[in-house]
Amino acid sequence: MFVAGNSKLTSMTDSTDGTTTEITTFGETMLRLAPERGERLETAESLDFRTAGAESNVAIAASRLGADAVWISKLPETSLGRRVTTEVRSHGVTPAVAWSDEGRQGAYYIEEGGEPRGTNVIYDRHDAAITTAKPDDVPIDTIRSSDVFFTTGITPALSETLYETTAELLDVDTTTAFDLNYRSKLWSQSTAQSAYEDLLPKVDLLFAPERDAQSILGVDGTGEAIADELRTRFDCETVVVTRGADGAVASTAEGSASQAAFDTETFDPIGTGDAFVGAFLSRYVRDASVSEALTWAAATAALKRTIKGDLAVITEDEVEAVIADDGAGIDR
Repeated sequence: MFVAGNSKLTSMTDSTDGTTTEITTFGETMLRLAPERGERLETAESLDFRTAGAESNVAIAASRLGADAVWISKLPETSLGRRVTTEVRSHGVTPAVAWSDEGRQGAYYIEEGGEPRGTNVIYDRHDAAITTAKPDDVPIDTIRSSDVFFTTGITPALSETLYETTAELLDVDTTTAFDLNYRSKLWSQSTAQSAYEDLLPKVDLLFAPERDAQSILGVDGTGEAIADELRTRFDCETVVVTRGADGAVASTAEGSASQAAFDTETFDPIGTGDAFVGAFLSRYVRDASVSEALTWAAATAALKRTIKGDLAVITEDEVEAVIADDGAGIDR
């Protein structure tokens, strides 16, 4: 089912010095190439050039909200691979990258169109260097010394090797967090369900989009009921179910909490879920209540939808203003 090439580890860059890190994430970051909104790829004369990846998106959102964050990955030792680390580092995140002389830099193309055409994502990530990442490529001590280790369902979907690596990393002795993040273009529902059933018992803090919980894990009911069932089924400490415009709900042993979505004008929705998770984790590692973490997450998600690209390029002051309902306008 999976294809993974051979890679040679050449070096590790920006490795941490053994001190405690608040949030460490692991996964692929791609290049995002997009024509102007409404333009077709087959007729476009220029493409917007950015970086994007769920786990680095989460680390960047958390970092911009004050958290100490490390992003772990494997990249080709090329100018394109270096482009990724430059972007990640520019937002305050420490890249801990295994550089490989084999494999390629993954990318995706996005055509943004209105209805009825909608938006289409085209992946170009086959044989990316990350697909061969093994535990030996990863600074395990960095994960072990982190307050939270985070990854998503995208990572184990990329190759059998990455599935096995993800499973091993989730066994490291630290608080583990995971976002289902199901992608139908990466694996089938049945394959994803089997993987989730194996991985989720290793997870302490689970983020589950309501649609994924329903379609992949077969859980129905209200958001609160879904969160409660997932927490019980997989023995998680906390489960957060995100519900789009209907907000989010969390289940813990102490009870539940809910948060409505903040009003927002959508300019670019991609990365909204990552912004939500990054903001939640930024408060979680500072011992905020689940209710407060949900509020920060929802406000950050609303801000992200106003920003072009996958990254939540926001500040704590902006999030606090949304929470305080200061309103939008011209900042003179």
